[in-house]
Amino acid sequence: MTPLIKEMAAPDAPADSLRALPVRAPNQELKFVLHRKLLEKINLETLATIDVDRVRQEVLHALYALMDAEPTLLTGAERASVAKEVLDEVFGLGPIEALLSDPTISDILVNGAYSVYVERGGLLELTSIQFRDNQHLMRIIDRIVSKVGRRVDESTPMVDARLTDGSRVN
Repeated sequence: MTPLIKEMAAPDAPADSLRALPVRAPNQELKFVLHRKLLEKINLETLATIDVDRVRQEVLHALYALMDAEPTLLTGAERASVAKEVLDEVFGLGPIEALLSDPTISDILVNGAYSVYVERGGLLELTSIQFRDNQHLMRIIDRIVSKVGRRVDESTPMVDARLTDGSRVN
């Protein structure tokens, strides 16, 4: 059986190539680096052939191993938070995943990579949620609409669809 997680050489120096990225939230740069390294490590061919819960567990295990190799010191709570956010990026809808599970939120409005609003109790409020850049936002949009057989690009800049939970996306 082909393993889900590929064996890799010892980790490189942490995040040197990403130092120029702006850091908008605590541990944001670390999350980007871990996500990139995790994607390099995952055997995508095997991913589709095994149980989703097993995949999540193996990916989480690999993620904690990658965190152990980073020189950044994190508390247990910070490690758990970083792990959740990276898993949301891999398996969910990235930065907006936490908003989707909040029962007090009735609407999520994404007005660009750095402007995410929510509606609570009929009032709009700006969140601290941000995407890395427009390309990151477009990857999440593609992930949403591809599940319902749609696409968003220059020829089709708008879409109306529903998430698996019935939520409307447009």
